[in-house]
Amino acid sequence: MATIPQIKQQEQTAVRKQRRPLRIVLWTAVGIVITAIIACLGISVYVGLTLTHPEKKPITQTPAELGLPFADQVFTSADGSTSLKGWVIEPENPKLTVIMSHGYRGNRVEKNLPFLPIAKSFHDAGYRVLLFDFRYNGESGGSMTTIGAKEKLDLLGVIGWAKQNHDEPIVLYGISMGAATSILAAGLSPDVSAVLADSPYSDLESYLKTNLSVWSKLPEFPFTPLIMALIPKVTELDPKEASPMAELDKIYPRPVLFVHGRNDAYIPSAESEKMAAAHPDRFQLWVTENQGHVQSYKHHSEEYMKRAIEFFKAFEKQPGQ
Repeated sequence: MATIPQIKQQEQTAVRKQRRPLRIVLWTAVGIVITAIIACLGISVYVGLTLTHPEKKPITQTPAELGLPFADQVFTSADGSTSLKGWVIEPENPKLTVIMSHGYRGNRVEKNLPFLPIAKSFHDAGYRVLLFDFRYNGESGGSMTTIGAKEKLDLLGVIGWAKQNHDEPIVLYGISMGAATSILAAGLSPDVSAVLADSPYSDLESYLKTNLSVWSKLPEFPFTPLIMALIPKVTELDPKEASPMAELDKIYPRPVLFVHGRNDAYIPSAESEKMAAAHPDRFQLWVTENQGHVQSYKHHSEEYMKRAIEFFKAFEKQPGQ
């Protein structure tokens, strides 16, 4: 017959046996959660690095293919950190200098828009055209793209070169990231007379919080907040440094023409609409009826260039000036 101590020991052994599967389940669950967290963090870091290190597109065309005279030019970002490759397209009697700024993952050719035919239209109107690659794009230097945050320093460097070497007024033309960057630079440079911004974002931080999943192809939760928190820590990109909306009062009363496709799925037309509404007496808005991102020129090329040149015409250098 079992003694009382033996009975207690048997009961304790039975309890331990009952608890063992529960502990296994709990530790397994903890392991799964930890593994999931590590995986989400790893994916978020990878996406952040991928967004700031996209594949570079080679320069496959030159202005010569459109019969345009051009010269190679190396510009330098305003902080002196980055060498920027580009071209100067010079008309016989320039009335204006237009600096063209490409979009995210693009270069000075922007074949999908395309940039060179637009540059030819500007040249034929008597405008000097400066085309260049932002940092980490095309043939320029730089360790990563920052989607406008530091690209504004690149554009300020090109503006400085134009101011130092030429007397004609300076206007900016940009698409997507380049449009947002043009607004950022104009807010910092009094040497810019006007800006034509095609499909810009209004504030990079708020834009990414709402639209990052469009670029990352990942579910908004948990990845968007994770990527937003990690990007400034693992890259040189701080989205807070790129807010065109915050520069509009500094640009005013200089004019801005916003162009945006109504059905743009990448950067909604509401981004341009709210910026144009900041100073409706000086800021113009043309919302085009077409699908896709930065597709207004493709679908309305004749009207597009007519509006662009009419907008810039007020700043042309007059004979004798």
